[in-house]
Amino acid sequence: MSTVRDSIQDNEDQGILDIEDLGVAFTTESGEVPAVRGVSLHVRPGETLALVGESGSGKSTVALAALGLLPSNARTSGRISLDGTTVTGASEAQLAGLRGRTASMVFQEPATALDPLTRVGAQIAEVIRNHRPVSRADAAAEAVQLLGRVGIPEPEKRASSFPFQLSGGQRQRVVIAMAIANSPGLLIADEPTTALDVTVQAEILDLLRALAADSGTGVLLVTHNMGVVADFADRVAVMFQGEIVETGTVEDVLLRPQHEYTRGLLAAVPRLAVAEEEAMEEAAVASTAATATPSAAETAAPVIELRSVSVRFGRGRRTVQALDDVSLSVRPGETLGLVGESGSGKSTAARVALGLIKPSAGEVSLFGADLGKARGRARRALLSGIGVVLQDPVASLDARMSVAECVAEPLRVHRRGMGAAERRTRVAEVLERVRLPRELANRGPRELSGGQRQRVSLARALVLEPRLLVADEPTSALDVSVQRTVLEVIAELQGELGFACLFVSHDLAVVQQFAQRVLVLRAGRIVEEGATAATLLHPETDYTRRLVAAVPVPDPVVQRARREQRTAALAAATMSAEGGA
Repeated sequence: MSTVRDSIQDNEDQGILDIEDLGVAFTTESGEVPAVRGVSLHVRPGETLALVGESGSGKSTVALAALGLLPSNARTSGRISLDGTTVTGASEAQLAGLRGRTASMVFQEPATALDPLTRVGAQIAEVIRNHRPVSRADAAAEAVQLLGRVGIPEPEKRASSFPFQLSGGQRQRVVIAMAIANSPGLLIADEPTTALDVTVQAEILDLLRALAADSGTGVLLVTHNMGVVADFADRVAVMFQGEIVETGTVEDVLLRPQHEYTRGLLAAVPRLAVAEEEAMEEAAVASTAATATPSAAETAAPVIELRSVSVRFGRGRRTVQALDDVSLSVRPGETLGLVGESGSGKSTAARVALGLIKPSAGEVSLFGADLGKARGRARRALLSGIGVVLQDPVASLDARMSVAECVAEPLRVHRRGMGAAERRTRVAEVLERVRLPRELANRGPRELSGGQRQRVSLARALVLEPRLLVADEPTSALDVSVQRTVLEVIAELQGELGFACLFVSHDLAVVQQFAQRVLVLRAGRIVEEGATAATLLHPETDYTRRLVAAVPVPDPVVQRARREQRTAALAAATMSAEGGA
């Protein structure tokens, strides 16, 4: 990797991507809205430039502009060139020739980038044939090779799979295979690991790092995850309100930030405590979310309890064991963190708690009642005591409703005797509780920022003052400062209302700060559980140790050492497995 970079690192004229004084404004009904002003940056072959900033800072606009993908109401100024070819002012035919060949893009959500009705091998082959005169048979064979290159097991078999038959990490690998199919000089990766668990995220970063090293591909990484930046980037550009406010090497920006905004951004990053005193401090902070003292919480009856719950999907040889003999409980004022890789069963456990999935075996006790035996009105009354916050507020909020209508809907369903005026008062109160101004009540969800929408989801979940809050990846799609605000709001409200919280997350740093206890799932079984600080600081199982080791920290020096240790541990485990075989 260093050979490629060292030969060109001082010559910006050889940049695979050169952006000079870029300006982007969008024409709207209320006039022209500037989104990007005076942005200049360069990506050289073999190097990774991370573009970071909060939602709305303009970083994704810059990435889309680089490939000529801005919408028709965008007006641009300045100059963009890809490998010496000017993008600004280019025709659609010229841009089509550049996309996929000179530069490719890896998007955040592979489910939206892949055709659900086409087998993945055929999708990769189509990308190849769009840019090169290759026969169908040769393109299909090359697609299989690419699937193997990005680390998908049994690539010949997987080439005939549909996207829904693959895991989230495998789908992201397919998107990367499509992106590198024609050996582009530049990869633009827009939040490529946000929705992935920590081990898959580490694998994807290792893959992108190897691709850059092997082929000299430049990477423009758009992300809000500072741990990923520390793990992967060579240089960093920080954006704020459409402008670049700081640039430098990853060590300079993350360890010696100069701009006040950069310092604030780094201060908001949740950090996994790796020392005893840090972990104990985090445990003390997390405990403030509980209203009851530890002794009272320990003696209180559980709000939710799963007893030896198993869940199986399918029949015969197609049966999938999603949960296997799982028992857990959460008491008033307590937060239990559920962690594990994709497919570990943590979201299935949350859906069982919500009454959305009926266990194949075992019992679910909700507020002291057997949820499996409850029927009709009694069941609805039990479930009305649960609030739910999901990962994607865009999908969970009805775009046809106003904010006030979204928040009031549970009141209309469960409090039929409540009048309209009383509902309006209750909605205004809960919006204020989640730090949203009352004037937002008449806006639509799509008129709000991501953090505002998530707080609307929280308001909706808490409008009935539930005894249990189920939060399934509630902050993974949010930038770090918005994430901190949402978590602070949840903690404050838990302190006021005393609800129990079942917190599902792949972000161990967030879980360490927010949950008092943690339960680690793997392949549907509990492999470890206990006090959060002690479990994550001194994990007893190899699986938990691998999870902790895969968490990137926003310090490039520390992260480099952690990555080397993780790589050595994986190599040793592989050699041991091969020796045993």
